[in-house]
Amino acid sequence: METPTPDSQAPRSIVDCFSDIPDPRVERTRAHKLIDILVIGLCSILTGGEGFCDMELFGQARYEWLKTFMELPNGIPSHDTFNRVFSTMDPKCFLECFVRWVEGVCTALGQDVVAIDGKALRHASDSGDSLPYIVSAWARNNGLVLGQVKVDEKSNEITAVPELLRVLELKGCIVTIDAMGCQKAIAADIIDKQADYVLALKANHATAHEEFKEYFDDLVPAGAPLSIDSDQAHMIDSFQTSDKGHGRIEIRHYYQTTDIDWFEDKELWKGLRTAGMVESTRIVNDTQTVERRYYLSSLPLDAEKFGHAVRSHWGVENSLHWTLDVTFGEDQSRARTKHAAENLATLRRVAVNLVKKDKDSKWSIRNRRRLAALDPDYLSRLLDI
Repeated sequence: METPTPDSQAPRSIVDCFSDIPDPRVERTRAHKLIDILVIGLCSILTGGEGFCDMELFGQARYEWLKTFMELPNGIPSHDTFNRVFSTMDPKCFLECFVRWVEGVCTALGQDVVAIDGKALRHASDSGDSLPYIVSAWARNNGLVLGQVKVDEKSNEITAVPELLRVLELKGCIVTIDAMGCQKAIAADIIDKQADYVLALKANHATAHEEFKEYFDDLVPAGAPLSIDSDQAHMIDSFQTSDKGHGRIEIRHYYQTTDIDWFEDKELWKGLRTAGMVESTRIVNDTQTVERRYYLSSLPLDAEKFGHAVRSHWGVENSLHWTLDVTFGEDQSRARTKHAAENLATLRRVAVNLVKKDKDSKWSIRNRRRLAALDPDYLSRLLDI
């Protein structure tokens, strides 16, 4: 199916952007316009709906309001029609249009941290099938989802990340990825996009992980403060944060070094400039635990900036995944047919962006959705129509 080419200017609204998506249906089965189906589906998600029956219900309840800006030549589509369209619509075309729209509403990314991370769609597979995952790119400063790709199981995130990187404009950004995406080819792709990377290194790279562990154990023995001589000062930096709440104290020490000659594979990682380590000390009541994590990075020496990138990646769980599961009910979605799960996941991320880009509202995400359900004018404002 032909992918739409970008316009010289970004679409004015998401509704305009939807008009670029090719219709997957043959001419004789198009009783309802594709743009009408997509907009009703989005409105349903924005106002608290979760599935195809909710889309039909929203359309029936808001028919007169929808008619003020949509044609609806044959009334409101049935839930089966919504299901068929979202199941057969090309998810790559949907992604391209989504990314183009985000570029239009996103403020300049600049030094923004872009966290790439996956989450499972826990009810979107039949018994015995692989659990599908959605790999999303989330811009920390903008608070927006930049794009997403579906994979059949977590191990396939490696193939999804390059596909996602291909469509994103990342110049000047800092891209963070967990251990599954810590791959030489992915690091090279990020550098080729004129961005920087901070990649989590774990036991899936056993030899490299052991090299990092040995180096930082020698540099900063467990429980001991960093001690460096004057000859090392120009190549090692550290930064500390402390958080207290919910009966616990968490102290994080960030260490970064340009001294990486000891790393045997350093020449194989394009753009590699520094090695990093985070030591997290958690104190709950009288119990103290210490954990260390290691990172490969193309960032220059600046432990505070390195620490900001690491913390921003951890934030994707609360800022995106928690919102999708708790507020938008993504974990409960049972859409399984063909491309339905992936296309609905994209639609939910469009809805998240629309709600979050309303910077004037003091309401929570949940209450903004309630307001959209109650007030058609507010819903129109979110849609920018």
